[in-house]
Amino acid sequence: MASFPTCSAEELTPLLGLAANATAAADYICTRFTATSDKFTNTTYAIDNTYLLFSAYLVFAMQLGFAMLCAGSVRAKNTMNIMLTNVLDAAAGGISYYIFGFAFAFGGPSNGFIGKHYFGLKSIPSSSYDYSFFLYQWAFAIAAAGITSGSIAERTQFVAYLIYSSFLTGFVYPIVSHWVWSSDGWASASRTSGSLLFDSGAIDFAGSGVVHMVGGIAGLWGALIEGPRIGRFDRSGRSVALRGHSASLVVLGTFLLWFGWYGFNPGSFLTISKSYNTSDAFYGQWSAVGRTAVTTTLAGCTAALTTLFSKRLLAGHWNVTDVCNGLLGGFAAITSGCAVVEPWAAIVCGFVASWVLIGCNKLAEKLKFDDPLEAAQLHGGCGAWGLLFTGLFAKKRYVHEVYATGRPYGLFMGGGGKLLAAQIIQILVIFGWVSATMGPLFYILKKLKLLRVSKEDELQGMDMTRHGGFAYIYQDEDSSSHPPPGFTMRKIEPSSATPSPIV
Repeated sequence: MASFPTCSAEELTPLLGLAANATAAADYICTRFTATSDKFTNTTYAIDNTYLLFSAYLVFAMQLGFAMLCAGSVRAKNTMNIMLTNVLDAAAGGISYYIFGFAFAFGGPSNGFIGKHYFGLKSIPSSSYDYSFFLYQWAFAIAAAGITSGSIAERTQFVAYLIYSSFLTGFVYPIVSHWVWSSDGWASASRTSGSLLFDSGAIDFAGSGVVHMVGGIAGLWGALIEGPRIGRFDRSGRSVALRGHSASLVVLGTFLLWFGWYGFNPGSFLTISKSYNTSDAFYGQWSAVGRTAVTTTLAGCTAALTTLFSKRLLAGHWNVTDVCNGLLGGFAAITSGCAVVEPWAAIVCGFVASWVLIGCNKLAEKLKFDDPLEAAQLHGGCGAWGLLFTGLFAKKRYVHEVYATGRPYGLFMGGGGKLLAAQIIQILVIFGWVSATMGPLFYILKKLKLLRVSKEDELQGMDMTRHGGFAYIYQDEDSSSHPPPGFTMRKIEPSSATPSPIV
């Protein structure tokens, strides 16, 4: 925040000459000037906090997008289950992030590994953080948990969701965000004490690694340990499509996520009233916020169009679900470098992100990896590409404006390889940390028989067996609980499974 000039009565008095009461006049003028300066300072704080709160609301609205996307991507018999898990991600994540998560992430001064202050928001607000900052960071934390829930959908026990969501938002995710975003973090580009990683620090402006890779890698281990859904691969090992029941909900969820991403990426500046002290009065952080929204948009749009035509050539048809996933893959990739790249570079980012997602999906199919929402491939794969992209295309001027002058910038922009090296280190440590924490957790849950539902529950659908009924009402509530004569609802399962009537 820019500082306002100060007024000194001692310095002002000689300027008023030898007039009577010059000292009193100087005191009066300085008093009024200080009061006005305080008003401007308060107004600046209010503007920046309002901006951050509005961004937090946008990011939180992404939970609705996740819920709709997940609901549309699963079969109708599991709709209530996946919707409830999305609600629980936010609720359980809110408590765990309040008690532990925020302190582990931003509880400075601390060491480079983990924060140690602000448990339960003690001593908040402070000169460093206000309540709005907590709310914004909580919305990010539950976004990571929401990503993971998609990977293990349609076969996971409800208690497993509660356990992993609380652990992820209360411990695993906060540690990574401390490393990269805290002023004390060992990999942070904003570090204020100690040496920077490769004299640069890792640039992950809004979370391609911190949020998307963390959620995607957690989902990867959950899906691997749990195994594919029944019928996802036939006896010969060939892939069988278990398509979601509503493309309409997928599209609705995608648009809600798109809308929320304008809080996710531009909002990560945290303030908007900062001046860059250039000769152009119209250029400041408000301009960088707008540029970030533009790069976000272009990356997503490019990825969507690339996926559209690529899948048309590969599969022979236009698939709206694939296009939606491609769009989100572009957003996940640009999230790291959205503030430090040119708009034309965002188009490159989105184009490559689309092919990264297509390639990851092909690999997953060959390895018989089952992720109903492609969350591990989309957020993990495209998130990793986004970090590499930043190390290649970050522009010198923008890096110096957003972080500090003299910092390394993108390899392809003439800045050498230091930033790229820091980005690679970030990818490796995130993969290692999440694997070392979430992998054992899912394995323990499996051994305790708390991870996967029974075969009977999975075939019949968890809405009926675990949640008391279907998400959709097929008959009037006041009619008989049994269908009328001649009418039978039957489950739609892969050909390897024998259909049975639902009563």
